Order: sequence, then structure tokens, then C-alpha cells
Amino acid sequence: MEQQALDRGSLPKLQINPLSMQDVRAAFADGWRDFRTYPAFGLFFGAIYAVGGIFIAVMLTYYHLPWMIIPVAIGFPLIGPFIAVGLYEISRRNQRGEAVGWKAILAEVFRQRERQLSWMAFVVLFIFWIWIYQIRLLMALFLGFRIPATLDAFANVVLTTPQGLLFLAIGTVVGAVLAMILFTATVISMPLLLDHDVDFVTAMLTSMRTVIENPAPMLAFGLVVAALAIAALIPLFLGLLVVLAVAGHATWHLYRRAITAS
Repeated sequence: MEQQALDRGSLPKLQINPLSMQDVRAAFADGWRDFRTYPAFGLFFGAIYAVGGIFIAVMLTYYHLPWMIIPVAIGFPLIGPFIAVGLYEISRRNQRGEAVGWKAILAEVFRQRERQLSWMAFVVLFIFWIWIYQIRLLMALFLGFRIPATLDAFANVVLTTPQGLLFLAIGTVVGAVLAMILFTATVISMPLLLDHDVDFVTAMLTSMRTVIENPAPMLAFGLVVAALAIAALIPLFLGLLVVLAVAGHATWHLYRRAITAS
């Protein structure tokens, strides 16, 4: 424990390694292996995410805002990296040959509120709120006061009217840009902040540089995670029980391949 604290207390020199598509495939393979090794942990953290999504959908329906369910559901995976901190810790301990237990994992997760990861939470949530408010703005611009009161009616307006199709097209582009910004800033920074005591600005810049220097493999990784997350939303968010866990473990292993600290 003293050596671990010493390692985390030092300021590492971070080197960005070149990545290939093989590294992406290996990261997902290792992520799947970690999930199969510790399924209870993966399902636990995935359940927190899934239950949160279901709760939001129920509350939007209760307050007669069903038309917000689709935008919120699409944007909800944006906060996944922060929730996945516990999964990073499981993979970190497993990779180091350390014991993986509930007390140790949860203690490490709660300890992050005193470290730089808490600042990253503000960054993630800020971008999520930008997504929500830009959706509301686009709705006002293209749909005006004709926003339907039911989810079915909203889907019908969006998919069958010129204004709805334009809203869908522009919203998709804006959402893709926000998702790319968040992915670039967090994909490496989140596990890096867990692994080393660096400030969150340095972590975000390192993450951005990693994506810029390895555009093809990093983009491929992000697209696979996004596709899996969207597919997992279909069965009432329940697919996130597995998808979030595997993606979280895979992100850790991609980080370990991308960054060398000395």
C-alpha cells in the first residue's frame, strides 16, 4: 500500500504510444475477459447506470415530457465514463494481481470525490446539459409550440414532417460533435486520473493528444462503444448492464496500451 501511494503521489512523465486496430480488438477482448472474471461487479455498476436511465424515463413521463425521453436516452451514455470508474479500478487491480473485493473497490470509487476526477464530473455533466438544452432550442426553432404530448406522436412528427426531419438532421450533427468532444477529452483522462495523481487539465490534454495522434483506432473504439451503447438502450436500458461493464473494462485496457508513465 505504501508503494502504491508513492506511485500515485509522484508526477509521472506521460508518453503516448502508437495504437493500431489490433490494440482496439485486444482492448475489447480484455474487457470481455474482465467482465467474465468479475461479472457481479460489472452487473452492479451497469445496474446503477440502467436504473438511472429508467428513473429518468419514468420521471419525464410523469411530468408529461415524454418527447424528451429520446434525446435524454441518446445523451445519457455521455456520462458513462464517470460511472465506469469502479470498472477501471477492477481492471487495474486485476492487471496488477491485487485482490478485487467489494470493500476495496467501493472505497476507491468514493475516494475519487477528493481527487481530480470530481472536476471531470463537472466537465461531463456540463456537456450533457449542453446536449439537453441544444435539443430544447432546436425543438423550439423547428417545431415551435407543436411539440406532441406523447412519445409516439413526437416520433411521428420528427420522422414524417419536413421540420421534424430537419430537426433530426441538425440535432444528429450537433450531438455527434458534442459526443466527439466529450469522447476526446475523457477516453484516456478518466482512467489516467484514477491511475496517477495528475491534474484534470493535464489528463484531458493527454487524452486529446492521444486521439489526435491515433485518430483511426481511437475513432474506431469510440464508434464501437457508441453503437453498443445505443443498441443497449433498446430493451429499456437493460442492455447497459453488460455493455457498460465491457466498455469500461475495455477503456482501461486501451488506456494502458496508449499511455506509458515513467
